Amino acid sequence: MKRVFSGVQPTGNIHIGNYLGALRQFVELQNDNECIYCIVDMHSITVPQDPKELRKHTLDVAALYMAIGVDPKKATVFVQSDVPGHAELSWVLTCSSYTGELSRMTQFKDKSRGKESAPTGLFSYPVLMAADILLYDTNIVPVGNDQKQHIELCRDLAIRINNKYGETFIVPEGRFLKEGARIMALDEPARKMSKSAENPLSRISLLDDESKIKKSIMKSTTDSEGTIRFDFENKPGVSNLLNIYSSFSGMSIEEIERKYEGCGYGEFKKDLVQVTTDALKSIRERYEEIRNSEELIKALKEGAEKANAVAEQTMARVKDRFGLGIGK
Repeated sequence: MKRVFSGVQPTGNIHIGNYLGALRQFVELQNDNECIYCIVDMHSITVPQDPKELRKHTLDVAALYMAIGVDPKKATVFVQSDVPGHAELSWVLTCSSYTGELSRMTQFKDKSRGKESAPTGLFSYPVLMAADILLYDTNIVPVGNDQKQHIELCRDLAIRINNKYGETFIVPEGRFLKEGARIMALDEPARKMSKSAENPLSRISLLDDESKIKKSIMKSTTDSEGTIRFDFENKPGVSNLLNIYSSFSGMSIEEIERKYEGCGYGEFKKDLVQVTTDALKSIRERYEEIRNSEELIKALKEGAEKANAVAEQTMARVKDRFGLGIGK
């Protein structure tokens, strides 16, 4: 079986853009692959964090992994900082990367724009991400489309080191959704849905109750045309809502367009509230069941042990290639 690795930051409630863009793939992949899923808490400290809140959010995300259907009996689930190999390999990769290629990373440019200086961790974030992936001899990385540039850097680093030191890493492949399936902000459909957006109605989080879901959808941006059809260039708001409806209902965009031909946005949005609420109900119920359970802690501890066993094998190989330590 091929090995799959991916991770999510514990920086607040996961929204439906995260879920439909990446997390749902986690569940699909676990039946036919060896899957390793991580809560990447070390990535979170590129910006200041409250320690208690960070630990809380780490457990929140772990519980959400399991609530959406990730099965610890099928997949390895653990917290990044519980496996020292992530930081260790990150330093090795940092020494094989260049400031020029890191400074071209779009996310770094976006997050540091207008600032006199930025944290070094933000600059080297993609190298740690590459370490996360390469540490487990990963074949497939299921991520959102916004991570394509980081995956390319990871591949470049693996190829560069393989060419210089001999076969050291497997060169991974990204697994992305089609661009049309990307979920955008409900209030500004030109921007992707974000956990950090100021307007809480711009997103729907997996744990939102029905009243919050209803308010977010009913106040979402559409247009003055009044026709329910998919056209992201001219009707980004309606097209975004169609994507959400299709993703949760299993209906094609064309089927939804036919269903609501001649209908107004109000009726369409009302039905979308129900579709979304129904889809998220079982996730919310499972989350409440597991969040404060011993089952969750046990799964994370066992997952860290399994992950560490793989990571130690990789680091032994890396150290041998680079001449680190005293050798065998």
